[in-house]
Parts: sequence; C-alpha cells; structure tokens
Amino acid sequence: MRQMEFKMERTGLLKEGDVLPVTEGKLPTSYYYTLGKAYAMSANYPSAERLKSKEGKVTEIKETAKGYFVTVEFEE
Repeated sequence: MRQMEFKMERTGLLKEGDVLPVTEGKLPTSYYYTLGKAYAMSANYPSAERLKSKEGKVTEIKETAKGYFVTVEFEE
C-alpha cells in the first residue's frame, strides 16, 4: 500500500472511505495528481515516485493551520 497526501481548499466535498479516480499531470521534471473532480491536488513527485494506480481510497481528512489535507491510500 502507498499513501499520498493531497491539499484540499474546501471541506465537505469528500468523506473517509470514498474511492476516487486520480488524474496525472506532467511538468518538465515531475508529476502531480488531481483527486476526483479537482477536489484536491498533490505535491510534485519525481519520475521515480510516479503513481501507478488510477484510483485510491480516502483514509483521513484533517484540518491544520495550513488548510485541509486528505490522505489517500493506493494499492501499489
């Protein structure tokens, strides 16, 4: 299992246990991922850490001083 953290701007869009598709975006030297219908976005990952799964399960949603973060688990 692999876990990734996504930054979410608004709360109430997701709940723990949701299984959502992930869309991959490419930058010149890295990749980033968008969760569902643009609910949340990941950090940038180098090619060696590229995600292979196309969907993941929401395991945790938390609020911090920097905003809302979603932890998603992937079968890899």
